[in-house]
Amino acid sequence: MNSGIKKVLDRVASGEMSTEEALKILKNEPFDDIGYAKVDLHRQIRQGSSEVIYGEGKTAEQIIGIISSMKKHGQGRVLITRMDAEKAAEVAKEHEITYNEAAKLAYTGDLPEADGIGKIVIATGGTSDIPVAEEAALTAEVLGNEVERLYDVGVAGIHRLFAHKELIMDATVIIAVAGMEGALASVVGGLADCPVIAVPTSVGYGASFKGISALLSMLNSCASGVSVVNIDNGFGAGYMASMINHVK
Repeated sequence: MNSGIKKVLDRVASGEMSTEEALKILKNEPFDDIGYAKVDLHRQIRQGSSEVIYGEGKTAEQIIGIISSMKKHGQGRVLITRMDAEKAAEVAKEHEITYNEAAKLAYTGDLPEADGIGKIVIATGGTSDIPVAEEAALTAEVLGNEVERLYDVGVAGIHRLFAHKELIMDATVIIAVAGMEGALASVVGGLADCPVIAVPTSVGYGASFKGISALLSMLNSCASGVSVVNIDNGFGAGYMASMINHVK
């Protein structure tokens, strides 16, 4: 992913921005200390994407304050993950947000136009995996990616996956989201010629150990192009997929 600094320098080189304007951006205070949080204002410059608010464990008032700080410093789009519906309702009284209850994810502003090099495909083993998949999908969309959802194509009915082989072949990166034994990632990894990010979910009966079985299966995948994020970490998968999809 191109860093924010490179984008600033490219604009200076093209004459779209003066050196004085660029200097002002780079000299902007690195963080805003609002007492209970130190809001990172340089993350967009360093990494190409602004700081994301992790909503779990924060009060609605704290989330509102962090969003206010970000918007005050010019950030038009803010992503909030792991925020329940009750907090979202409180935040919506102060800031206009789009909220997805299944994914427990919200964002301010509009979704950006996709500017990645290709398409991110998100596949789930079952319908019960969709909340984690939607966290990944919406994260990727907020970060400027075209996303194709391919839900309920697990190995218990593998013909459902094979019916979409062309979509799998066309993807730049695939996120495979599955609980139970987590076999979907290996199957997709054996079909695709692109990176596959496996997301184990806590879906499953007792011996799935709340996602540990799927995690271990995915870590032991015999498909070479599979990497694994933590249990139920749809955000991490969506963010990593976006980085891959923005490598020029």
